[in-house]
Amino acid sequence: MPFDLASSSGRDVALPEPALAQLFTEARSRNGWTDRPVPEALLRQLYDLTKFGPTAVNATPARFVFVTSPEAKARLAPLMSGNNRDKTLAAPVSVVIGHDLAFPDTLPRLFPHAPGIKDAFADEAMRRETAFRNGSLQAGYFLIAARALGLDVGPMSGFDSAGVQGAFFANRQVEPNLIVNLGYGSDENLFARSPRLDFAEAAQIL
Repeated sequence: MPFDLASSSGRDVALPEPALAQLFTEARSRNGWTDRPVPEALLRQLYDLTKFGPTAVNATPARFVFVTSPEAKARLAPLMSGNNRDKTLAAPVSVVIGHDLAFPDTLPRLFPHAPGIKDAFADEAMRRETAFRNGSLQAGYFLIAARALGLDVGPMSGFDSAGVQGAFFANRQVEPNLIVNLGYGSDENLFARSPRLDFAEAAQIL
């Protein structure tokens, strides 16, 4: 059971069990989808919630392409691997999440209290590692934000990365990381929940 902390501000009070269930314990990765549409306003709200998740030096390197039209889906589906093609075509929205290797260009605006911070990422290896790590963090925030807004998610890693980069991030320094199907899920092709490692296997307190 989560801690029940009292606070006048409410900022150190655990979320109630139904909220934790929606975000984690009862949430599932969906393979099937209903035909209920996802309005554009909700997609914008989803990004506006995701963007507040913390990243190193406020780099926010993740870039999102919301694939919704039949024409865009037709470009994406052939680049998906195996069963991911049918799942992508069935989902109301597929989101290509990448990380921008040119993120230092925005640092003077996003991290203004550290003049010259852009120059700290002149090394390509450091820039790439920072972009990948923090873009992945943002992808995690995105999944939780989507569930918080009542949406279901189906994250996937099986796709032609070079093909997706060319189709959706052409002429940009953005590398695809994962693709997330998004909408209101059905129980079609829903697998039994897989086991998870317990605390002693995955964590320690020193």
